[in-house]
Amino acid sequence: MKNNIAKADILRQAFQDDIRYVRLQFTDLHGTLKNVEIPVNQLAEALDGKIMFDGSSIHGFVRIEESDMYLQPDLSTWLMLPFSPDGIKIARLICNISLPDGTPFSADPRGILQRVIHEAKELGFDEYRIGVELEFFLLKLDDRKKPTVQPNDQGGYFDIAPTDAGENCRRDIVLTLQQLGIAVASSHHETAPGQHEIDLHAADALTVADHITTLKMVARTISRIHGLHATFMPKPLQDEDGSGLHCHLSLGRSKENAFYHVGDQYHLSPVARSFIAGLLFHAPAITAITNPLVNSYKRLIPGYEAPAYTFWSTSHRMPFVRVPSATDTPTDTQIELRSPDASCNPYLAFAAILKAGLDGVSNRMCPPDPIHHSLVTMSEDERFQYQITPLPTSLEQAIEALEENEIIQDALGMHAFSHYLQAKLWEWEQYRKTVHPWELDHYLERY
Repeated sequence: MKNNIAKADILRQAFQDDIRYVRLQFTDLHGTLKNVEIPVNQLAEALDGKIMFDGSSIHGFVRIEESDMYLQPDLSTWLMLPFSPDGIKIARLICNISLPDGTPFSADPRGILQRVIHEAKELGFDEYRIGVELEFFLLKLDDRKKPTVQPNDQGGYFDIAPTDAGENCRRDIVLTLQQLGIAVASSHHETAPGQHEIDLHAADALTVADHITTLKMVARTISRIHGLHATFMPKPLQDEDGSGLHCHLSLGRSKENAFYHVGDQYHLSPVARSFIAGLLFHAPAITAITNPLVNSYKRLIPGYEAPAYTFWSTSHRMPFVRVPSATDTPTDTQIELRSPDASCNPYLAFAAILKAGLDGVSNRMCPPDPIHHSLVTMSEDERFQYQITPLPTSLEQAIEALEENEIIQDALGMHAFSHYLQAKLWEWEQYRKTVHPWELDHYLERY
């Protein structure tokens, strides 16, 4: 939960804790964490939103002739970082971004999520809650301290030490997160060698997006202390499962779970079913946001524990949308979206997901029946009959879907959409024209 804290309390804590520097943090469109670090004697100005930075230096923000931007700290995100160098105490604040006239910057990812959350409130949904399962790999470093593709162990699902050689590193990551006030539900070794998972308790979407950016920072910092590299790349190891960011979603209305209905077979309300339908309908376009890398689509293939088709289910773990087993507890009713990966910008991803679901609710969309059996033996005709369509198989296909989807474009806003599109088209073109080792291995000598 967010902490209620005033400017005076922050200034007093900074003095009492002997804070020397403060990092004013934000993300670019791609989810990369950025910060402006100020000496503590500038903290009062920062709390008043008077710290300026050059927005033209951040990809996807603004042109050089309109570069002045201001950082507006969210006071509830104040905390002292536990891994400050050389004993120098450093704190952080997560910020929104505004223009010189004080208006919110339309392409600020955090502001984009807040705007779509406000749209949900206008429809009567006063809370958008998400719990996440975030997967990542711990890889060895080479002699130059550069990451390799060698996992730090050969462990498997739920293994323990000594097979799970990353247990101590993962535990230190979790302990640090708890020290920072981030509620961790569980952690364990995942299915692939060197792969790990940390699950965060459900909270409001903005808080969880903030927590994900902090978790990534903590994981990278702590893993280096252990002589390892934490990567959130979706598919670093060929022929192994990739890393996902499974999202457990629910909407609140008047302090009640709007997804719960006691009379339904799966305890799903009409709102929940329409939300599922919206996710299925907009799946190709939101995939461009939730799976933003060329590498993302090497995870979304049949045969691994990630969805490759758009369908929903209650009985197995391979669908695009999974509804966990029904219980009599209203708060337990949720929708799990299994396609996102950990490389996404969580603010943009959560905004696109919500926008898709709300479109389903607003238009009273009805999902097809859930699928309870394997798709492996299904013919194309059977998939068509059950309204099962494939997810995009490349970043190019996902971007094309986003270009055709005005609803998800509206979630981003035209400034963010146009810059995001430009960046991803460039990324795809660079990948497309690169000669890869596989091609050389298979063709150079033969032809």
